[in-house]
Amino acid sequence: MSSPKKPSAKQPASRSWLSRLVIKAAALVVGLGLCGALLGTLALALAWPSLPDLSAMIDYRPRVPLRIYTADKVLIGEFGEERRNVLRFDEIPDVMKSAILAAEDDNFYQHGGIDWTGVMRAVLANTIHMSKSQGASTITMQVARNFYLSSEKTYTRKFYELLLTFKIEATLTKNEILDLYMNQIFLGHRAYGFAAACRTYFGKELSEITPAEAAMLAGIPKAPSRLNPIASFERAKGRQAYVLGRMHSLGYLNDQEYQQAVDQKIIIKSAPGTPTGRYAVHGEYPAELARQLLYNVYQDDIYSRGFNIYTTIDSKDQEAAYQSLREGVLSYTRRAPYTGPEGKVSLPEGIESQTEDFNTLLDDIQEKYPDNGDLLIGVVLSASPTEVTVARTATEIIDITDKGALRVIARGLKANAKDDVLIERGSVVYVHKLPDHWELINKPSVQAAIVSLRAQDGAIQAMVGGFDFEEGKFNRVTQAWRQPGSAFKPFIYASALERGLTPATQISDEPFSLTAEQTGSKAWNPKNYGRSYGPMLTMRQGLYKSKNMVSIRIMQAVGPKYVQDFVTRFGFDRERQPAVLPLALGAGSVTPLQLAGGYAVFANGGYRVPPYLIDHITDSTGKVIMRARPSIAGDVAARAIDPRTIYVMDDMLRGVATYGTGARAHRELKRNDIGGKTGTTNDSHDAWFAGFNPDLVAVAWMGYDQPKSLGRGETGGGAALPIWVGYMRVALDGKPEIPPGPMPSGLSRIDGDFYFDEFPPGTAVARVGLPAPGDPIPGSPSDDGIGRLLNQLSQGGAPDATGQNNSGASAQPVKVPF
Repeated sequence: MSSPKKPSAKQPASRSWLSRLVIKAAALVVGLGLCGALLGTLALALAWPSLPDLSAMIDYRPRVPLRIYTADKVLIGEFGEERRNVLRFDEIPDVMKSAILAAEDDNFYQHGGIDWTGVMRAVLANTIHMSKSQGASTITMQVARNFYLSSEKTYTRKFYELLLTFKIEATLTKNEILDLYMNQIFLGHRAYGFAAACRTYFGKELSEITPAEAAMLAGIPKAPSRLNPIASFERAKGRQAYVLGRMHSLGYLNDQEYQQAVDQKIIIKSAPGTPTGRYAVHGEYPAELARQLLYNVYQDDIYSRGFNIYTTIDSKDQEAAYQSLREGVLSYTRRAPYTGPEGKVSLPEGIESQTEDFNTLLDDIQEKYPDNGDLLIGVVLSASPTEVTVARTATEIIDITDKGALRVIARGLKANAKDDVLIERGSVVYVHKLPDHWELINKPSVQAAIVSLRAQDGAIQAMVGGFDFEEGKFNRVTQAWRQPGSAFKPFIYASALERGLTPATQISDEPFSLTAEQTGSKAWNPKNYGRSYGPMLTMRQGLYKSKNMVSIRIMQAVGPKYVQDFVTRFGFDRERQPAVLPLALGAGSVTPLQLAGGYAVFANGGYRVPPYLIDHITDSTGKVIMRARPSIAGDVAARAIDPRTIYVMDDMLRGVATYGTGARAHRELKRNDIGGKTGTTNDSHDAWFAGFNPDLVAVAWMGYDQPKSLGRGETGGGAALPIWVGYMRVALDGKPEIPPGPMPSGLSRIDGDFYFDEFPPGTAVARVGLPAPGDPIPGSPSDDGIGRLLNQLSQGGAPDATGQNNSGASAQPVKVPF
C-alpha cells in the first residue's frame, strides 16, 4: 500500500509572494505619487512666479483703432488692424451673454476656472485618437490664452494656461472675466469683441441684437475665420442652430422665443465704417490727411491707442462735394471723344443660357475690373447703333437705348471703328444709371478736386482730392501744384488798388508783345482768350471779361516785384510766384487748398486764416489731448489786406459772378452774395473756379495729372464751375443771403465807383497803356506804332521775362500817363 501524501508547502509560499508583490506595488504607487507631487510642487513653484502679471488685464486697454469723424460725428475713417467697440458689462444685452454661455461655457458661474468634466472628456478623446486635437477650454482659459499665451495645442501651453486660469479666477470676479472675453475675443473680419462683430455682420449696434443673431455670433469663436457668416453662411447657420438648441435646453429661451429665433431670417449687412461695409460719407481724402497729420506726431502708436480725430468736415457738405465732383467729371467724359472699352473677353456662343458658367466668367471679369462707385462693370452681349445690351450677371441684363447715351459712344458703334474703340460682343464696359435711363461710359481719365473753407477761421468743410480714392491716395487738393490761370488775376487787381488804380481806370486791351531782346530769352506774345481785343476797358470790365492784355498792363504798371511781395500776404509761396509779367496770367503755381485760403481773405474782410482740418483729438477715454487754435477773422493780428481793398475787390468779384465769366454761378444759385473768378491756363491744361460768399469759400479744379489739353473750348466756366455750383447749391441751401457790409472808412464812392481817400479823382491812376487825352489812339494812321507806346510805359526799359529791365536794374512800377 502506498502511504498517504503529505500536504504541499508551496501554497503558503505563493500567498506570501503575492502579498509581497502587492505591498511593493503599493509602495511604488505611493512613491510615484509622492514624486509626482514633489515634481508638481516643484514645477508649480518654478512656473508660478513666471506667470505674467495681471495688471494689463485688470487695467485693460484693448488695441482700439484710430477713428476719424466729421464735425457732426459721422465716422469717415478707421485705421488699425483690429476693429473694436468696447462696452461695459452692463451695456451688453443679456441675450448675448446667455448665447455665449450656452455656446462656450454653461458652467462658467459654477466652476473655479476649470471644467473638470470637460477636461476628462478631452483627455479621453485625445487618448483614443492619439492626438491633441480636442480641448476643454472654459471662458477663463480663453481669456488667459488671448491675453498672454499662444493658441498652439501642446501640453506645456496647457499647463501654463491652467495655472494662469487659477490666477485670473483668484484675482477677478466672474463678471469681470466675462466682460473681458466679450470685448476682446476675435470674431473674424478684423472684428474684436461682440459689439464690433455685430456691426460687421449685421450692421447694427449690439443693443439691437436678436436671439437669432446673438446665437450666430456666439457660434463664431470656435473657428472665427471659417464659421463667420460672411466666410460661410451655411456653416454659420449650422453653428447657430446648435447654439439656439443649447439656449433652449438651458432655459435661456422658452419654446416660443426659441421658435421665433429659428424662424428669423438672418440678413448680413455690414455697417458703414466696418472692414466689409462702407462709410456713410465719402470722406476718404480728409480722413487720410488727418491720419497723416497725427502720424507725424505719434508714428505707429496711432493705430492701437484708440485716438479719435474730430475734423472740421461737415458731412452734408462733404457728400455734396463728392457727388458734384463725380458728376462734373462724368459730364466732361461725355463731352470728350469716346476712348473705347476697358477690355475684351471671348464669349462662347450660348454661354448666357449656362447660368453657373456665365456667372463664374463675370465674377472673374469683375475681379479684374472692379466697380468704381456708381460705375458698374459689365460685358457687352450685343451692340448696334440703336441698342447695346450689357450683362452684369446672368440674370441682370441692361439695355442701353437712350439716343443721347448712344450718341456719346457713337464712334465705337460704327462698323469701321478702330479695334481699340469698337464696342462689340465681349467688350468689357462701365455702365452708369441715370434717373431715367442707363448709359455706357468710359472710366474717366481726367481728374478733379474741390475744397471748401469756412471763411471766418479757415476750417475745411469739404475736401475731395480726386475722382476715385481707391485708384491712388494722391490728394490733388493739397499735393497738386498747378498754374491757376485767370483765377489768380484778382490778387493782381488787388495790388493795383493799393497803388492808385481804381475800378474805373481805363486800360489798353490792344495786343501786347515783347521781343527776344526785351525779354532776354525769347519773344513773348500773350493772347486774349478767343483772340478778341479792343482799344480799352476799365479795370472792372477787364476783370469781368478776364482780359489777359488788361492784366498784363496792370502788372507792368504796378511792378512784378511789388505784386510778388503783395500776394504772399494771401498765403502764397514767394518762390512759386516769380516776379515776372506772366504771373499776371497765373503762370505761378498753387494748390487748390492754397488758392482757397487766398480767396478766404476776400471773403472775410481781409484777414488771413490758414486752413485747418483737425478740430480736436481725444484718447480712448474721451480726454481731449489736442485742440486747434485757429486764426479768426476780426483778430487784429490776422489782418493781411487793407479793408478798403477787400471791399472793392468783393464788389468786383460779385460782378464777375453776376455779369462776367462766372455769371453761371449767379444764374443757377440765384444769390446776390456770390463772388468768384474762373481760370483757364494755356491750351486748357487746367480749369478753375474759385468763389465765395461771406461765410464759405470753395475752389474747384479739373485737369489731367500729366498735363495735357482738356480739349478745344474747355474752360474754367464750362468744366470747373459746374462742380462748384453743384456743391454750393447744397452747402448754401436754406442759408440767407448776406449783403455787403458797411463801407470802410477812407473809401468813397464817387460817380458810381470807388476811390481811396489818398487817391481821389484827379490823383488816382486814370489810364494805363493808353496815350494821354488828345494823343492818337494806338493803331490809328497818326500813331507811330506799339513800340512808341511801350517806350512811353517803360521809361527806361520794359521788364524782361525774369522781372528785370533791360538795363539790369530791378523792375520798378512803370510811370503811366494819366
